[in-house]
Amino acid sequence: MFIVTNYTLAVVLCFITMLCWGSWANTQKLAGKSWRYELFYWDYVIGILLFSVILGLTLGSTGDTGRSFITDLKQVTPGNYVSALIGGAVFNLGNILLSAAVSMAGMTVAFPLGVGIALVLGVIINYIGAPKGDPTLLFLGVILVVIAIVLNAMASGKMHSSSNSGSNKKGIIIAIIAGVLMSFFYRFVAAAMDLNNFESPTPGMATPYSAFFIFSVGIFLSNLLFNTIVMRRPFEGKPVSYSTYFNGRMSLHLVGILGGVIWGLGTALSYIAAGKAGAAISYALGQGAPMVAALWGIIIWKEFKGASRSVGWLVGMMFVFFIAGLGAIILSGAN
Repeated sequence: MFIVTNYTLAVVLCFITMLCWGSWANTQKLAGKSWRYELFYWDYVIGILLFSVILGLTLGSTGDTGRSFITDLKQVTPGNYVSALIGGAVFNLGNILLSAAVSMAGMTVAFPLGVGIALVLGVIINYIGAPKGDPTLLFLGVILVVIAIVLNAMASGKMHSSSNSGSNKKGIIIAIIAGVLMSFFYRFVAAAMDLNNFESPTPGMATPYSAFFIFSVGIFLSNLLFNTIVMRRPFEGKPVSYSTYFNGRMSLHLVGILGGVIWGLGTALSYIAAGKAGAAISYALGQGAPMVAALWGIIIWKEFKGASRSVGWLVGMMFVFFIAGLGAIILSGAN
């Protein structure tokens, strides 16, 4: 299987993770307002699962190092299967709740709150589980990235101050719960892998390829419950049925699957890079995704067109803090 052998390549893969995690949501916009999020989400989940199989049978099954994908799946212990499956279910619930919080409290309140909590708690949890890198530089970088996320939220709030942001308590509480859940998912998957030796993993533990596949199965199985409930009792709008999903145009389904493939690529690379970069650093770099999403909003979707000077200043400072934070996180693992 393909294995990362140096820290520089691991950082490059983490940057690709950040790009993927910050870009997949564009496919939801491409699907259009006529295709409800609950329906799009099913295709997104299917895309993640399909990609995990393809990746396992290709990169996860080539080369002489490590265990091949199928061989590895056969020897993973039930406990590690359960750990990775729980990681998938926890991520899925957190992701769905964050989407619900955005619909209730607004993007400018719910998204930075949920992602900020996930970033800070997630790095702490992953560092405690597998300490790697300089903690001072790592957490300094995390703080700078969180400041960048807050500045992005302030800029968005000024641009949409006239819209109904609906910053209610229920949405804020759900965003907090979503952030806490999303801070744990990565650790469950990392616990199933031998992060210290991908070339000759401990018997019973998973390689990143099999761990990602099991994680994806966890997302899919949990979606049968979580998304079915949301379809029948949506947080916003009328209920939607599975007949509507199956009658959807193939182009809409393919766009959703593409979104899942993009997110899945980023997640798989994050797991592959964790062997050299460490789980905390790999997770932290990936969570810079909101800034990538902000770039898409500025350059492609023109969300800040006609912005005032104060908004422009906030956006500029956002990227300064973001770049500084990324630099500190990268340096934390360079020693």
